[in-house]
Amino acid sequence: MQNFSMLIQGFGTALTPMNIGVCMLGAILGLIVGAMPGIGSLAGVALLLPLTYKFNPATAIIMLGALYYSNMYGGSFSAILLNIPGDSPAVCTTLDGYPMATKRKRPGQALLTANMASCIGGTIGMFILTFMGPGLANLGLKFGPSEMTAILLIAMTSISWLVGENPIKGVVITCFGILLASMGMDTLSGAPRYEFGSMYLLGGIPFTPFVIGAVGFAQVIKLINDRDSDNEKRAGSAKNEMKLSIRGSMLTGHDFKRLLPPALRSGLMGTFIGVLPGAGATTGSFMGYAVQKKFKSEEPLGTGAIEGIAAAEAANNAAAAGAFAPLLALGIPGSGTGAVLLGGLMMWGLSPGPLLFENEPEFCWGLIASLYLANVFTLLVAICIIPFLIQILSVPVKYMIPIITVVCIVGAYSTSNSMYGVIIMFLSGIVGYLLNKNNFPSAPMLLSFVLAPLLENNMRKAFILSGGSLSIFFTRPITCVLMIIFFAIILASALRPVLDKKKGAAA
Repeated sequence: MQNFSMLIQGFGTALTPMNIGVCMLGAILGLIVGAMPGIGSLAGVALLLPLTYKFNPATAIIMLGALYYSNMYGGSFSAILLNIPGDSPAVCTTLDGYPMATKRKRPGQALLTANMASCIGGTIGMFILTFMGPGLANLGLKFGPSEMTAILLIAMTSISWLVGENPIKGVVITCFGILLASMGMDTLSGAPRYEFGSMYLLGGIPFTPFVIGAVGFAQVIKLINDRDSDNEKRAGSAKNEMKLSIRGSMLTGHDFKRLLPPALRSGLMGTFIGVLPGAGATTGSFMGYAVQKKFKSEEPLGTGAIEGIAAAEAANNAAAAGAFAPLLALGIPGSGTGAVLLGGLMMWGLSPGPLLFENEPEFCWGLIASLYLANVFTLLVAICIIPFLIQILSVPVKYMIPIITVVCIVGAYSTSNSMYGVIIMFLSGIVGYLLNKNNFPSAPMLLSFVLAPLLENNMRKAFILSGGSLSIFFTRPITCVLMIIFFAIILASALRPVLDKKKGAAA
C-alpha cells in the first residue's frame, strides 16, 4: 500500500503541465527515432541529454524515460512495413510482422498487434517496477557470470535449433553467427582475432548495419529479382485491397485472444530480463520469441503469426520498463541506453542507489508515474497514425526499391559515420539473400550474433572465478537449475525425431 500511495504522489508530479508536455514530446520523438533504422534509443537519448540540462531532474528524466520507452513502439513500424527493424529489439518483430503485412494483407492488424502487445507488456513491467522494483533489482544482483551464461545458453538453443523446418540448418547458421560475432578485439585480453589485417575489423562487425543488411537490404535484392513477376501488379492494387482506416485496422475478438497469452508471458519474462545487468530489451525480445516457440500458435511462427509479433513486442517493452529497477535502486544500467541515463542522473546531482527512493521520492515516483503516461500517449499516437503508415505498402515496387535502399544506406551510415557501415550492410544483405534463397533461417544468425559476445564474456568470467573448473555451473543453486533446463532442451531436441519416427511407424 505504501508503494501505491507513493505512486499516486508520483502522478501528482508527472501530471503538472510542464511534465505532461515533455512526456508527450518524449513519446512522439521516441516513436520517430524508433522508426528510423540506425538511430535507436541509445543515440536518441544521448542526443537529447544536453537539451535537458536546464530542466529540473524530474522533468528531464521524464522526457528521456518517455523517449526510451516509446522507442520500443517505433521500432516495429519499419520492421512490419519495410522488413527493416528500426532498432535491434525489433529484429524478431520482422519475422512475423512483415509476412502478416504483405502475404496475409493485414498491415493494420499487424501494427495494432504490435502496439497492443507493447502496451500490455509495458504495463506489466511498470506494475512490477512499482511494487517490486528494489526487490527485483536485488534479485538481479544474484545473477553473476555463471547464471548469465546458463540463461544465454538456454536462449540460443531455444530458438536457434528450432527455427525453420531443418534443425541442422539452424545449428549451422547459429555457428555462423557466432563466428561473425567473434571478429574484432578480444574484450578481456585485448588481442585481435579474425581481423584479416584490416583496421576496420578490429572493432568487429557493427550490429545495426549487419541487421539492416541481413533483413532489409536482402529484401531489396529479393524485390529486384521478383520484379518481373506479379509483384508490381499486386503492389499497384494493394491500395484497393487493404483498408486504410483505423476501423479497418481493428483487431477482432479472436485476434485479441490470440495475442493476450503470449503478451502476458513475455511481459512477465521481459521484465525479469530487463532487470539483469547487460541483458537489455534485445535479449528480452529474443527470449520472448523463443519461449513462444514452445507454445502452440494458430499459424507457424515466421509466416505472419499474431502470437510471434505479440511475444516479441511485449517482451522488449517490458524489458525497457524493468531496466529502470536496477538503474534507480542499485545504480546499475542494464543496457547502453541505461548507461546514458545513469550519466544524466549524475549530471543532475543525483546518486542512484538504495537510498534514492528515500532521499528523492518525488523524482523516482514521478519517473515511474510518467512511464504509465508515456505508455498511454504512445499507444494513442501509434493508433492514430496507422492509416498513414499503411499507405507505404501501396507504393509500387519500382519506387519502393530505391526508397528502401536509401533508408538502408542512411541507417547503416548513421551508426558508424563512415562507408564501412554501408559496406557491411551491402555484404550482409547479399549473405541474407543467399541464406533465404536456400531456405536457411536468418533468425538464428541474428540471435547468435547478438548473444555470442555476452555469452563469451560471462562464460570466461565464470571460468576465471572458478579457476577453470566446470563446478561453478553445478554448485550454485540458480545456475544448476538453469543448466538442468538447458540439458533438457538439448535432450528433447535430440529425441524428438526418434519419437516422431516411432509415432509414424505405429500409425
